[in-house]
Amino acid sequence: MNRTANLFGLAWRQLRRDLAAGDIRILLAALVLAVVAVTAVGFITDRAERALAIEANRLLGGDAVVRGDAPIAGRIRDAANAAGLQRTETVEFQSMIRAGAGDAANLRLGDLRALGAGFPLRGSFRIVDDAGERDAGVVPSPGTVWMSRAGADTLGARLGDEIGIGDSKLRLSALVVQEPDAALDYFNVAPKVFLNLADLPATGLVQEGSRIRYRLVVAGESGAIESFVKTARPALARGQRLETIGEARPEIRSALDRAGRFLGLAALVSVVLAAVAVAMAARRHSERHLSGAAVMRCLGASQRTLASIHIGEMVLLGLIASSIGVLVAFGLQWAVGRWLAQTMQLSIPPAGWLPALQGYVVGMVVLLAFGAPPVLALRRVSALRVLRRDLDATEPSAWLVALAGFAGLAGLLWWKAGSATLGSAMLIGIAATLAVLALLAWGLIVAVRRLRSRLRGSLRYGLANVSRRAGTSIAQVSALGLGLMALLLLTFVRTDLLDRWQLSLAENAPNRFIINVQSDQVQAVRDFIAGQGVPAPTLVPMIRGRLVELNGKPTRGADYANRSGDPDQNRESQRRAEREFNLSVADALRDDNKVVAGKFWSGKPAKPELSVEEGYAESLGWKIGDRIAFDIAGQKFEAPITSLRSVEWESFRPNFFVIASPGALDGFPASYITAVSVPPAQTRFTAALVQRFPNLSVIDVDAVLKQVRSTGDQVSKVVQVVFWFSLAAGVLVLLAAISASQDERLLEGGVMRVLGGSRRQLRLAQASEFAAIGLLSGLVAAIAASVLSGVVATRVFDLPWEPNWVLAAVGGGLGMLAALVAGLFATRRVLDAPPSVTLRELQN
Repeated sequence: MNRTANLFGLAWRQLRRDLAAGDIRILLAALVLAVVAVTAVGFITDRAERALAIEANRLLGGDAVVRGDAPIAGRIRDAANAAGLQRTETVEFQSMIRAGAGDAANLRLGDLRALGAGFPLRGSFRIVDDAGERDAGVVPSPGTVWMSRAGADTLGARLGDEIGIGDSKLRLSALVVQEPDAALDYFNVAPKVFLNLADLPATGLVQEGSRIRYRLVVAGESGAIESFVKTARPALARGQRLETIGEARPEIRSALDRAGRFLGLAALVSVVLAAVAVAMAARRHSERHLSGAAVMRCLGASQRTLASIHIGEMVLLGLIASSIGVLVAFGLQWAVGRWLAQTMQLSIPPAGWLPALQGYVVGMVVLLAFGAPPVLALRRVSALRVLRRDLDATEPSAWLVALAGFAGLAGLLWWKAGSATLGSAMLIGIAATLAVLALLAWGLIVAVRRLRSRLRGSLRYGLANVSRRAGTSIAQVSALGLGLMALLLLTFVRTDLLDRWQLSLAENAPNRFIINVQSDQVQAVRDFIAGQGVPAPTLVPMIRGRLVELNGKPTRGADYANRSGDPDQNRESQRRAEREFNLSVADALRDDNKVVAGKFWSGKPAKPELSVEEGYAESLGWKIGDRIAFDIAGQKFEAPITSLRSVEWESFRPNFFVIASPGALDGFPASYITAVSVPPAQTRFTAALVQRFPNLSVIDVDAVLKQVRSTGDQVSKVVQVVFWFSLAAGVLVLLAAISASQDERLLEGGVMRVLGGSRRQLRLAQASEFAAIGLLSGLVAAIAASVLSGVVATRVFDLPWEPNWVLAAVGGGLGMLAALVAGLFATRRVLDAPPSVTLRELQN
């Protein structure tokens, strides 16, 4: 106990002495910056992810929704009454609605939604009433109804008109421009009418045998919602379904998933930069303590004592630096959080404690994994170091220590990645980049040694420094290149990500879905739309069928109840197997569909073939070669799966889970569907089309697009903020890493000043050295980042990728410039301070 206390006291005294003398300040600064980078990104990403989840939940009207074909009761309703939760209900069904009176009344099948008090629990309606356009967080008053603007146009209804619903007559008091859950229901093929749940009994429409859909909506704190979900899922009965934002529309889920992966990538970059900075700073700290360790060996200190003192100093330093870093990061995220809240116009939850804990863990692991190996080498220092300063410490287990350091980084990357693919890609990329950088640095040293005799002046001296300090130069090139690679990777992926969102959410995205077009109407509808000033669309067939056989064996939804060990996945697979399939036909794939397995047909195959969306096939256990049979209006259709596709659902164009080869579905009853982009000025487009073709259903998805664009814009802002913050923190950490290996240059610069070297000669020599190191590092970093970004983009973010060599060249040039500026800044003291001062500081 006394020995431990004595060693702790020695470690504390040495830490105080090193801090006072400045020997460990760079290591402290590097570690603080590393913890700030990791923790601040963690704080911001944690708050932003929770804020985006809350914002996305507005698309549900709550945090979780249970849907059913009967009133929801039993354990699920009891769970919704738990403390910390709010709940409300809605009832949905279709019925004929009347607008106007007498012979002038317009009749139309409408989609009725009776809303309970308090709906929506998240988000709000956007309505137009006598007071103008505004947000409304309430439901229609008893005796009144709201109607979708597109539905009102179809029926020719105006504010104040009488709307007949069953036995009731209600007044139209508002038009709905945007509703909370619009993004979850594309094929609402009838005008939407919203009424108060209290008015429903008077309509007389709720009768035995009515096809009514019930929804129980809950909202609350995350812990209460998680408890509700855990209770409700196992209690779901046949015909019931639980939805959270994770099961929302594909385009919303895709944006949130990609944002989460990017934020994880930003955290990974922070960890890599932290490791680089700490490793370089610890190396300098170790070199400065070689002589002191030799003196202690002369005085009888054992290797264990030396190791305990220096490791104890590292632990204390890590705790202090981590505490400072967490406090600074908390202040930064508070300021950034306020700015984000104003910019995104949403409430951002307060910071949680987990990022702070992660900051401590990352700080200590990085310090011990990358700071301990060079410090441990001090226990091997020879006592002759006191007399012979050219003797350096050697550590036979250096390779094991380096391997342990890399294993520590690997563990951190896997932990922060949250994705095996992303973590593995980063690890392989780092290892390959380090190997190439070290090999090229060695090649540069060999080349400089051969060319040195042919060079003259400051250039010769500067490049000679590269070859004279071979180990330092290799470490410098490797560290600098790895840091630049991480920053460039973040830049490349962020650029691809934002470009994809801007492309998928373009202003000319389709905003009207037109369905129920009959075969004999296809050409007439196409011509009519073209006559309205809208580009002539492509209409695709849609055939509805039910799954009946798989590989010749009858199949039912119940067959999927125990398909895997995940009950949620089993329920989703069962639901998909039981629902009606929308089949289509295609002779070629559009650019928003990509074949990921098998071969897509060319022309018209001799026998029918099927192509299935990869996620759908995986959920049902289908694979290439399986024969799938459907019942289509009493007729059996069977064909093998010959290809699997990935689908970009955010393209807002008609897409299908299952498509058949040309001619395969000829003779089966089909209707046609298309999507068009109608300019805002074409306000009469829907009314004119429906008047010309009364059987058509036109779905106005402008509200959907606005919701998706709003969510996408908010996600983009979060990505932008985290990117710039990570970039700024990375530059600071990179500067610390470069500054951590400047003692030898300062010493040589001081000697040159004593021997009469001018400021200009020294500056040119330093510039040539840093330019050579920066050029090599930047070039390799740009190539490595470009290749790795391709792997990450295609395998992690599901983005198409093409190498951007222009951006890589610019990035490499900026990397060289950054190394040059940072190096010259770090060695400015040799020019500003008298040589005697510089030499005295470095020799003490």
